[in-house]
Amino acid sequence: MPQHVSPPLFDAAPHPDQGPAPSRIPGAPGRIVFLAHRDLGNPAAGGSELLVDQLALGLTEQGHDVTLLCGGRAARRPYRVVSAGSALGHYVGARSAFARHIGSCDLLVEVCNGMPYLAPLWHRGPTVCLVNHVHTDLWDMRFPAPVARAGRRLEHWALSRAYRDHLMIAVSPSTAGALRELGVPASRIRVVHNGVREPAPQGERSATPLFVALGRLVDYKRIDLLLQLWERVRPVTGGRLVIVGDGPERARLEQLAGPGVEFAGHVTEAEKHRLLCASWLLLHPAAVEGWGLVVTEAAARSTPTLGFDVPGLRDSVEDGVTGVLARGASSFAAAWCALALDDGRREAMGRAARERAAEYRWASSVRRFAAVAAEATAAAPAGAKAPAMGASA
Repeated sequence: MPQHVSPPLFDAAPHPDQGPAPSRIPGAPGRIVFLAHRDLGNPAAGGSELLVDQLALGLTEQGHDVTLLCGGRAARRPYRVVSAGSALGHYVGARSAFARHIGSCDLLVEVCNGMPYLAPLWHRGPTVCLVNHVHTDLWDMRFPAPVARAGRRLEHWALSRAYRDHLMIAVSPSTAGALRELGVPASRIRVVHNGVREPAPQGERSATPLFVALGRLVDYKRIDLLLQLWERVRPVTGGRLVIVGDGPERARLEQLAGPGVEFAGHVTEAEKHRLLCASWLLLHPAAVEGWGLVVTEAAARSTPTLGFDVPGLRDSVEDGVTGVLARGASSFAAAWCALALDDGRREAMGRAARERAAEYRWASSVRRFAAVAAEATAAAPAGAKAPAMGASA
C-alpha cells in the first residue's frame, strides 16, 4: 500500500536573507503556540508583545490555529490566549500549562525575554526561539548581584546550549550579533524585523518645539537621564517634552520632572498618531533595544529619532540620515539643540525616515516568520533528544 503523507504545515520557503519570502502560508492549517511572558492586554506590554500579536494575527488570518500561552491574565484576541499562571510563576508552570491546555502543536515558538522557558527540554516537536534582545547587561541593572549572575548564566546557557539544535529568530542584526557572541552559530540565526501598520494621513506638525518620548517607564529606558538633559536643552529650544507610556518608574520620574514636561500615560492609537505627527523629534534614551519599534512608528510619520548609539537603535536609526545616534549624554544634548534649531536638516531626516519606514510593514514580518517556520518544521528531526541540564554555561 502507498504510504500516507500528511500535507506540510508550511510550504518550503527560502532563507529570509535569500530573497522575498512567500506571500502567504499555504498548506493544511496548523497548530502554532507562542509561549511568552505577557500578552498585548497586559499593562506592561511593549514592543515584544506587539510583535507576537501581529504574527499571531497574520497566521490566524491564514487559517492557522494560534494560541498564546502567557503569564498573568489573558486578554481576548482573535486568536486563543491562555494564562499559564502568575507573572512569575508561569515560568515554572509553563510545561504543565502546555500539557493541560494545549497538549500538542505543530510548532512551538518560545519568546525569550531574559528568563527562558527551556522549551527544548520538554517539547519534542518543532521549536524555535524568538529573541528581542539578549539581556546580558540588563541583569546587573535590575537585580542584586547574585540574582543577576544566576539569571545571566541561565539565559546564556539556554540560548547557546538548550537551543543548539533549533532555529533562533532575532529581531535585528544587533540581536543576531549578540547571539553569535554567545556562541550561537550564524547558520541557526534568522532575522525577522518588526513592522508598523500603514499610518493614517499625516497630521499637522507642532508650530512650537515639541519632543516626544514613548515607551514603558522602566529603568533601562533611562527617562531619568532624558529629564536631566532637558534641563540643559530647554533654555535653548523652549517648548514641551511629552512622555508617553506608563510603568513602575512613573512616580519617581514625575518627581524629577521640571518645567515643560508632561506625562501623558497610556494613550489611544489615534492620540499616539497625533503626537508622533506633531513632534519635532522622537527621543529614545534607552540603554539597549532589540529594534526600537517606536522609532519606525515615528519614522512612518516623518519624525526623526535622537537616541544613543546602542544595540537595536543602530539598526532602526540610520545615523545622520533618519536620525542621530549620540555617543554620550553631552553629545545627546548638543544634537537635541542642533536639530531643534535646524528646520531644514530635521525635515530632511524626517523625509528619509518615512521612506525607510515604508520598507517595514507587519505583512512582511509575517511572511519572513513563515519562511523560518517552514524551515523549522521541515528540518525538525523526529524525536529529537533534548540537551542535558548538566551542560556547562
